[in-house]
Amino acid sequence: MVSVEVKKQTTCYHCGEDCQEGKIVLEEKNFCCEGCKMVYQLLNEHGLCDYYDLNNNPGQSQRIAVRKDKFAFLEDPGIAQQLISFRNEEQTHITFYLPHIHCSSCLYLVENLHRIHPGIVRTTVNFTRKETDVIFNHKKISLREVAELLTSIGYEPYISLNNLKAKKPRLPRTMIYQLGVAGFCFANIMLMSFPEYLGLEEAEKNLQNAFRYLNLILSLPVLLFSAQPFYESAWKSLKHRFLNIDAPIVLAIWVTFFRSVFEVLTNTGSGYFDSFAGIVFFMLIGRVLQDKTYQQLSFERDYTSYFPIAVTVLKEEKEIPTALPDIKAGDTLMIHHEELVPADGILTRGKAFIDYSFVTGESLPVLKEVGEIIYAGGKQTGGNMELLVVKEVSQSYLTRLWNQQEKEVPEEKGVSFVHLLSRYFTYIVLTVAILTAVYWWVNDITRIWPAVTAILIIACPCALLLSNTFTNGNILRILGRNKLYLRNAQSIEEMAAIDHIVFDKTGTLTTTHRHDVVYEGESLHKSDLQAISALSSQSSHPLSKALVRHLGRNQLTVSAFEEQTGKGISGQINGESFALGSLPFITGKAAGAEGTRVYVSRNGSLLGHFSFRNHYRNEVNDLLNDLQSEYGLAVISGDNAAERQTLQHLAGKNTTLLFNQQPHDKLEYVRKMQSAGKKVMMVGDGLNDAIAMQESNMGIAIAEDTNSFTPASDGILESGALAKLHRFIRLAKANKQIVLASFVMSIAYNIVGLYFAVQGTLSPLIAAVLMPSSSISIILLTFGSSNLAARWLKL
Repeated sequence: MVSVEVKKQTTCYHCGEDCQEGKIVLEEKNFCCEGCKMVYQLLNEHGLCDYYDLNNNPGQSQRIAVRKDKFAFLEDPGIAQQLISFRNEEQTHITFYLPHIHCSSCLYLVENLHRIHPGIVRTTVNFTRKETDVIFNHKKISLREVAELLTSIGYEPYISLNNLKAKKPRLPRTMIYQLGVAGFCFANIMLMSFPEYLGLEEAEKNLQNAFRYLNLILSLPVLLFSAQPFYESAWKSLKHRFLNIDAPIVLAIWVTFFRSVFEVLTNTGSGYFDSFAGIVFFMLIGRVLQDKTYQQLSFERDYTSYFPIAVTVLKEEKEIPTALPDIKAGDTLMIHHEELVPADGILTRGKAFIDYSFVTGESLPVLKEVGEIIYAGGKQTGGNMELLVVKEVSQSYLTRLWNQQEKEVPEEKGVSFVHLLSRYFTYIVLTVAILTAVYWWVNDITRIWPAVTAILIIACPCALLLSNTFTNGNILRILGRNKLYLRNAQSIEEMAAIDHIVFDKTGTLTTTHRHDVVYEGESLHKSDLQAISALSSQSSHPLSKALVRHLGRNQLTVSAFEEQTGKGISGQINGESFALGSLPFITGKAAGAEGTRVYVSRNGSLLGHFSFRNHYRNEVNDLLNDLQSEYGLAVISGDNAAERQTLQHLAGKNTTLLFNQQPHDKLEYVRKMQSAGKKVMMVGDGLNDAIAMQESNMGIAIAEDTNSFTPASDGILESGALAKLHRFIRLAKANKQIVLASFVMSIAYNIVGLYFAVQGTLSPLIAAVLMPSSSISIILLTFGSSNLAARWLKL
């Protein structure tokens, strides 16, 4: 084994990547490439160099140039019309997703785009969603030029086929308005009820009546507008013959309101408008709190989120940008470097080096020759190639995979235990109300109305809903703070119930950005290592890139460079011939099954080989050790079994290891575990895991960045927080215990309230004290307990 000494490099002033000092310099500033230098010149020319003062090296590397005609499709009026949100005689409004936004410098630069081009009217950045709303004058700058301008400063817009779909409503603004109305009305009703609380109503009889009628008027918007979410939820559940927690709450809301109206109109009391408005206000707060996560992330993604919006079609020797839905069988596509193959087709020209990790999980690209079929979802890592389409996008293997997934996977994964509790709770309350009515029918018929309505008001399961929504909302907030974002509150319960965890390997337990590289063979001199690095830097092959990262980049000149795609590379460095590649390419011998290797020769003589292994995330060993004592574990991979021994050592003897697994193999394993009575969590990162994640009880998508494009899932977990998965599950279990504890507290309040209610003597003062105090104490209990649990788990 040879230890490699890597010389400390000078960092690029723009992007921070390593560069050779003195090679590309402008104004005593070093740059790694001409692209970074050009961006600096552009910003300097327009007085935007404050960009570099806000953060060190904030830019994106410009080493890989963007293809000249990449955004030519934006000149197509049909495509452009579907992307823009507003257009008049002078202005056009459009929203772009900019995945490279990451700091305050990015925010500053993008929002000052108008200083670079006068055609830009205004840009507004939504930092959380990594989106920018651009308003531009289309008489001075075109839509294509706007995209190219953003790209030129390092913020290339990501435009996918999904952009042509109807937009999902982002933020439920109606609920925010409903919350605001409920809060306003609740505060004013409380204010005007103080004379009633303090027994001062006899002093000013006219003022007392005025306050009561004002309270009635203020309660109407709460009843008719703010409480609508509960009406909708209760109606949907009743249509499906299921009694969820919103049904008895709606009953309590109506009974409280109409009894209060009766008391005011008959001048027999002030009613319970304060309690009524408070119930709706606090419950809406809990719901808005729960919805906070879903506003920021997309958990519903299909293949259209990954495919480009248009590709290049060759017609009469012309390259014509064409929208994906318009591609037909028989069309010839030009697929460029790093582009995704959008439809199944036959390679007709060029060499294809297809990375199928997106679909199968196999980490190394596959060489395809002319005449071979290439399936949609593969990424071309070689040069330009031509592809004859044999199936339309809607009929491709990848699309059928998603469509089958949608048919096979049920919509609902489970029912919250809170709804089950509320059902029994409702039955008990109704039974008490009926028995009370019967008792007063026999003894004093005048007390039936006040007694029964008081029972339904006091015994409302609002406390149970409050405890559930506030606890779930706070747990979602804590998990989000620790980089796990769940799609909804039900996912917390699903996580708490799991007892078997299935991990994908590539991109989940391992990182796609690093490899462990080990050299075996004859001793290599420093000059040999520099020559190998220089030769590797000429190739775009993933293993060549990994070698450059391992050995360090240098600027030695390579002459007579040749590359046989998928086989190897060769060239002359300092008068000597070096070659890198597979064993058949270097020696002519057949390759064995020793794993991923790159052989090296000098002047025709074999020196040795570099072995490449997946780099497991640093926290994987501790995580698997923590989990295997409590859960059944399995690791399923699309890769070959070369790393079985390493993985078995990491995961333990009792962990199931499966290799060469296709998407449907993973799906079948999840179903097999579920048929054995297991609650399964699937943790993966790619499309090859999507079906299994949807079928599992809980699907977690691992992302290097939460705004990257992950498959549909129940949760998105940043890769850096994978080590906390065990603690996340424990917190989810604590969630249920906290809800049950607060439910017990609410029952205690209900018992006290029912003591007065069944007698038909419940006064507004007792109701005014009892109901708000129960709600506030439950909110304090849920917040306090969930925060304590998080602190104990070091989250």
